[in-house]
Amino acid sequence: MKKFLVLALSVLGAAVSLGSSDQDAPRRGSMTLARAVLLDKIKGGWAGQVIGCTFGGPTEFVYNSAFIPDSQPIPWSGEAIRWHFENQPGLYDDVYMDLTFVEVLEEFGLDAPAAAFARKFAQAAYPLWHANQMARYNILNGIAPPQSGHWLNNPHADDIDFQIEADFAGLMSPGMVGAAAGVCDRVGHIMNFGDGYYGGLFVAAMYSLAFVESDVHKVVGKALAVIPAGSTFARTIRAVIDGHGLYPADWKRTWFEVEREWGADAGCPEGVFRPFNIDARMNAAWVALGLLYGDGDFGKSLQVSARAGDDSDCNPATAGGVLGAILGLSGIPERWKAGLDAIRARDFPYTGISLDEASDLSFKHALAMIKKRGGSVDGETVRILVEPLEPVPLEVGFEGHFPVERRRLGLRLSEAQPESGIEFEGIGLALNGEGAAAGVGAGQRPAKLEDGFLIVRVEVDGGPVEIIRLPLDGRVRKPTLFWKYRLSPGRHRVRLKLVRPSPGAEVRIYDAVIYGDKPLGPAF
Repeated sequence: MKKFLVLALSVLGAAVSLGSSDQDAPRRGSMTLARAVLLDKIKGGWAGQVIGCTFGGPTEFVYNSAFIPDSQPIPWSGEAIRWHFENQPGLYDDVYMDLTFVEVLEEFGLDAPAAAFARKFAQAAYPLWHANQMARYNILNGIAPPQSGHWLNNPHADDIDFQIEADFAGLMSPGMVGAAAGVCDRVGHIMNFGDGYYGGLFVAAMYSLAFVESDVHKVVGKALAVIPAGSTFARTIRAVIDGHGLYPADWKRTWFEVEREWGADAGCPEGVFRPFNIDARMNAAWVALGLLYGDGDFGKSLQVSARAGDDSDCNPATAGGVLGAILGLSGIPERWKAGLDAIRARDFPYTGISLDEASDLSFKHALAMIKKRGGSVDGETVRILVEPLEPVPLEVGFEGHFPVERRRLGLRLSEAQPESGIEFEGIGLALNGEGAAAGVGAGQRPAKLEDGFLIVRVEVDGGPVEIIRLPLDGRVRKPTLFWKYRLSPGRHRVRLKLVRPSPGAEVRIYDAVIYGDKPLGPAF
């Protein structure tokens, strides 16, 4: 693999000079690349993301907290990208979410404020889920970033959302991990905090390092240096790296060890005590698993990251993008990029940007960032000041909160039955539910209700009233009905009353996730 990379660089005319040894390059010194190599790597990053997303699309959340056995084939053909682009364009949310932020950079420049990113994101026409949707709701209801992503305001703060849309930050910051981290800080805290934020930062750091490192193992290991070592995110990824060292030929053994130790989800109210894990650190673990066990082989990296299960389209999209940036578009095997020509000039859904244009914009932003951070662009070469790897501050979401119960409720609030409640023992809870059309299945929202909204009053222990506004339009919905953390240990009572009904609509309260101040003991 290293010989192939050297040959590829030579063919493209790269002139590489380091201010220090190759081993230390990503920590200090400078690196010179041919403009053609820089562009080729950026193209490889975007293309790898599209290829990986397409490959894993059919298995997304089919294997939850389970890996896909070897006996189950994952098909691939040169027609797959075109078919999904035309028939399932929503699959590429990994890409069009990225492009939202690329558009902001193009409009406002490299120093675009968090508010500009948040405004574009919240007003976009595409549907969102989990941390992204909660952040959209928060922003549209007056909670600006970074509070829109904080775990006290966003019960999905640990989810994968920023992780799947941080690629752009690394692609525009070649070798400049600090620059990538600065972009991530402004964007990632719109929707995430703590481990959820670290997922995007880790991905962006890997992309950034992909421009100055040819060894995928170094890319994974050194990207982890920007994550606080004491975080559960860092410890989870470290477990993957250690597992690879112990079982270098058996990715399933490492998968089992990581899932056993780190697989429990404390955040996402939809995933607690269920085999559904959209947690950033676990899905980042499967990205790292694919990259380490793929060992520079593009196809094998996609296979392992997809077969690890859970969000099995986003994970190979990230692995494919990072490895694509290492290899460059010219280094991705023809079998995998054969279908790109059919869509490369076509705009992605919800954007006016094609795959080729995405690469051109990231190249433009990368050249500007290189100059901004002290490097230079001279004719056909660029000189990058490679930045040191420094950990960002520690953020801990859901600190001291341990899931102890998931209770099915099946409650409904309507004009005929406007009040209900729940009692529980613990320090917090989250209620899963929604405003919906009466008599219609979950998630189905007739057009006549889309402009309406419900208002619910909530009291906890007879304290101050909280007002919940529940839009019936799915694009701006509130994805988690209600939550309350940091209560004093003991028994608590929650009362809910529908004070603004809407004809033909009701509030559904499906279940409650209850948190205590200590983890559950052994089951036996």
